[in-house]
Amino acid sequence: MKAPFDVAVIGAGVMGCSTALHLARAGMKVVLLDRGEICREASGVNAGTLTMQMTRAALVPYALRAHEMWMRMADWCDGGHVQAVDCPGLSVAFTEHEIAMLEERAHFRRQAGAPIEIVSTARAREIEPGLSDKALLAGHCPIDGFTSAYLTGRAFRPALLHAGVELRENTAVRGIQPGFSIDTEAGEIRATRVVLAGGVWLQDMAGWLGINLPIKVLINQLVVTERLPPVMRTVLGVASGLLSLKQYANGTVLIGGGWQGIGDRERGGLAVKPDSFLGNVRLAAHTIPALRDARVVRSWLGLEAETADALPAIGPIPGVPDAWIIGSVHSGYTSGPYMGKLLAQAICGQAPELPLFPIDRLLAKDKAA
Repeated sequence: MKAPFDVAVIGAGVMGCSTALHLARAGMKVVLLDRGEICREASGVNAGTLTMQMTRAALVPYALRAHEMWMRMADWCDGGHVQAVDCPGLSVAFTEHEIAMLEERAHFRRQAGAPIEIVSTARAREIEPGLSDKALLAGHCPIDGFTSAYLTGRAFRPALLHAGVELRENTAVRGIQPGFSIDTEAGEIRATRVVLAGGVWLQDMAGWLGINLPIKVLINQLVVTERLPPVMRTVLGVASGLLSLKQYANGTVLIGGGWQGIGDRERGGLAVKPDSFLGNVRLAAHTIPALRDARVVRSWLGLEAETADALPAIGPIPGVPDAWIIGSVHSGYTSGPYMGKLLAQAICGQAPELPLFPIDRLLAKDKAA
């Protein structure tokens, strides 16, 4: 039987959406499936940070190109936008240990192309007047920014539909049979090629194809404050990686930093850890003293996938012709649009501008059970 779709993309986060969009624009007939609505898992609940200073050095070239895509999203996404803000970024150190971390990481990221410079506390406070005077040193990067992540799906939807992508939201996939017969709750879907773009669920998805791909799941906590007068104008982090701060146009301040909550792959995020919550907001107030009197509105959880070497899984699936995978990108939201574009180029037989990240290095020796 002739497959009705050239490609089935399973998982409609930012990477799945970008892959599907660029494949459709290349002339392929694409179906995009998700168990929920597009970009409502990690891609819709993350901190929206577009930073180079929290991106691994190997991924900086990808993040730089993706940053440009986010900033001009309306141009390539049929007017869709995520209220992207282009602003400087600071990563500060409060201890000697953090100074060493800051200098080492800035060195390698600078070698990868990120224009990061080490600046004094005085210079850092010129850039960010709200910064605590207890900071000892800072890394400054003029290329930074953030988005309103909850708008991601709304931004992609019209572009996907206009490109001819068939959206199958609220359509959970239960498995893939030989010949890429995709078993869903709404019936069978057939495709010539398949792309697995399921974030933290990539481990389960790879298992459908007999592949054992271990994926670690992080349960990241986020906190948002009440609306405040302007207290900061940069994307601000701490060299340890335990803080991410930015203030939106409506006055709310988003506090992140990878503090872990309670949850797992099967059940999602279940509960905030009080100790993690307190540690995160205390560090935020220590870094921007004006936050000490701010009231917290809510806290929530977002799941993040990570491979054993913390580098992405992007490329063909070994031993399964016409099957591809994309995900587990550190700071994946930052690089997501460009990563999807690269994978689409590879699937279409074009040479990607930058290398992909084949998953051979990650596969367990035994096939999935």
